[in-house]
Amino acid sequence: MDAGAAFDAVLLAGGRARRFGADKPAAPVGGRPLIEWAAAAASGASRLIVVGPRRDVLAGAVVVREDPPGAGPVPALRAGLAEVRAPRLALLAADLPFLRPAHVAALLAAMAEGAGAVLVDEDGREQWLAGCWRADALRTALAGYDGASLRGLLGPLDPVPVTLPAGTRPAWYDCDTPEQLAAAERLL
Repeated sequence: MDAGAAFDAVLLAGGRARRFGADKPAAPVGGRPLIEWAAAAASGASRLIVVGPRRDVLAGAVVVREDPPGAGPVPALRAGLAEVRAPRLALLAADLPFLRPAHVAALLAAMAEGAGAVLVDEDGREQWLAGCWRADALRTALAGYDGASLRGLLGPLDPVPVTLPAGTRPAWYDCDTPEQLAAAERLL
């Protein structure tokens, strides 16, 4: 793979899942854990980095924890980014059952020379955990950031918004509740 085209993937899979009530990334949709769907979307990655507890899935993935565990997406990004070796990365939530490799490829292509690209939903909202970024831009942003919000960290990087046709299975659909998981199962 061309070094300029190389990318790593960071899957955030360590949240507390308060609204879900269980290990959300391990929850099955279509007979597969959510985390496997997200990893499959990043199948072109040179390295797969999972931030969260070790699970018996995703052989070969680098598994790290944020400090303290469950501290939120910004500390999780810090932990995952420390393992990134490629110049670009896909930053993905572990609960995206409809995200596919073509969507990640579209994000990588859209970022061109900018700092990043992020999916936007049907209402035009950025989906901060469905994007691709330049690793050096994230490292610089994190070095001067003491907030807890991904939007506060990533928004100032002015990512390219990527809108995909929603269809019946939108790429940005995440499963934050058991009801959303059931809906994903029906849509799949």
